[in-house]
Amino acid sequence: MSNSGSGRAIGLAVIGAGYWGPNLVRNAQATPALRLEWLCDLDEARARAVLGDYSTVRVCTSYQEVLADPAVHAVAIATPAATHFELVAAALEAGKHVLVEKPITADRSDAVKLVELAERNGLTLMCDHTFCYMPVVRHIRELIHGGELGDIRFFDSVRINLGLVQPDVDVLWDLAPHDLSILDFILPPGVRPVSVAAHGADPLGTGRACLAYLVLRLSNEAIAHVHVNWLSPTKVRTTIIGGSRRTLVWDDTNPTARLQVHDKGIDLAEDAALSPEARREKLISYRVGDVVSPALPEREALRAVMAEFAEAIGMSRPALTDGRAGLRVLELLEAASRSLELGGATVAVGEL
Repeated sequence: MSNSGSGRAIGLAVIGAGYWGPNLVRNAQATPALRLEWLCDLDEARARAVLGDYSTVRVCTSYQEVLADPAVHAVAIATPAATHFELVAAALEAGKHVLVEKPITADRSDAVKLVELAERNGLTLMCDHTFCYMPVVRHIRELIHGGELGDIRFFDSVRINLGLVQPDVDVLWDLAPHDLSILDFILPPGVRPVSVAAHGADPLGTGRACLAYLVLRLSNEAIAHVHVNWLSPTKVRTTIIGGSRRTLVWDDTNPTARLQVHDKGIDLAEDAALSPEARREKLISYRVGDVVSPALPEREALRAVMAEFAEAIGMSRPALTDGRAGLRVLELLEAASRSLELGGATVAVGEL
């Protein structure tokens, strides 16, 4: 069941009123193409507290009640990952479009079933890879896909802070989905990760990795490195992406110069007329050019997530971060977890 392009707002239900659900509620209510009908949570009082005393949005504790309502065309699911498969499958089988928090499921085979179910039923299945909808990340994607950086040579990301040690997941599953979803989003067509090697440590004795380093080999021989850490007293959110033409630096803790594009790097001489000795001597030359810091709008990424969800439904097209994007990120996480278990061994992506 889809909103039939009549121009009416798409009836939406949010399932889950915990940590992230209130953000979905707020942004859905600010999106003209959506009309929030329900907020569903096992704790009815919590859901009512999120909505406030004067809301006309209905509250319930049963997702079946939400899915039975013909006014609901789509659902946004913000519940623990272990519940995603059951809830997303039920929504798709009820003919509803689905926006689901990451990871799409806790298991790759379940994610494959959901992607196939959505495609079979002609429904939108979208993953809330929120960071991909930040203006800076959208701009990075445009630069890379437009060839401004040239061939991608490396991707280096650091996401560290004094964080909350999670009771149910390690730092890999808590923080790395952000960087892996960004990597998946910005890589040019035809370039993908083919293997992962992960190293982790648990200096606090929590029973799970509190810091981890991932090395991903890409299909174009480039390398991607991701560092995630709950134990750093300083917060660092930096990504450097190097190309054959330009390199960009994204520092998310620096709002005055969030993105810098450096026309600076190393060029390789290509001169077949030179002798091998002369070619070696002039093989490398250094290029020093301008540094540009583009002006970017400051707007909430989740508002863009909601707009993309509504537009994908209305136009019957895949969302920018569709179910298959969620599946690709999950494959990277599973390969990284397997590598951790094997002491850092290289694990091929998607072959578990």
